[in-house]
Amino acid sequence: MTQTTRRKIDAAMKAKIALEALREQATVADLAQRHQVHPNQIYAWKKQLLDQAARAFESGSGDGTADREREIEKLHAKIDQLVIERDF
Repeated sequence: MTQTTRRKIDAAMKAKIALEALREQATVADLAQRHQVHPNQIYAWKKQLLDQAARAFESGSGDGTADREREIEKLHAKIDQLVIERDF
């Protein structure tokens, strides 16, 4: 019995394939054959791209790194305050 290994496709390639499907320059079947993936997978990536497209236009920093850093700093300050109060 032979075991098949799954091919790992990175996010950039998934996005590229999904965009090609959205542009409808080629059929999903053609894209699936060209990239050697199942057509249902392309439909799933296309749906995921459409569902998450609004995130690209949300206000604030693109990935929220600055917001997370500020929140971490606040939490560390609160921890320090509670430790001091407990030790007092």
